[in-house]
Amino acid sequence: MGLFSKDIKSMEDLFQHQLEDIYYAEQQIEKNLPTMAEKATSPELKAGFEKHLRETRTHVQRLEQVFAVIGKEAKGVDCEAIDGIIKEAKHVAKNVDDKEVLDAALLASAQAVEHYEITRYGTLIAWAKELGYTAAVKPLEANLNEEYATDKTLTSLAEKRVNRLAAA
Repeated sequence: MGLFSKDIKSMEDLFQHQLEDIYYAEQQIEKNLPTMAEKATSPELKAGFEKHLRETRTHVQRLEQVFAVIGKEAKGVDCEAIDGIIKEAKHVAKNVDDKEVLDAALLASAQAVEHYEITRYGTLIAWAKELGYTAAVKPLEANLNEEYATDKTLTSLAEKRVNRLAAA
């Protein structure tokens, strides 16, 4: 099923497609967070990535609950957006030698991921409400709230420490 393709004929199809998109995205994030944590030199950033990895595993489980609510098999669909963000993060990380600058780059990449997730979850919540998938709203909201919290933590870390060290 492709976005804006003939396969999407209804709001339910669109909801399912976006659900499959974020499911794939969360799985890719789960796969790549350990490398980001490994590359981070800031203990706070490393700990933040490790914490978010644990949360991401829970996000995947909650998404599986949402699939069950709508009576569909939990599966992902390739997401060029998250693949692009991850590819860019890997490219930047590979080309930065200064450890403080690397931490700033990793943090910025993580925030790009968070903002993507925030957008997807916000949309899915609105659509779930419109479609009457009331049991899907709570797990989606739990994921969204954790994404907001992670973004806030990353912003604080960037402003209080990481960006300052990178600029020095």
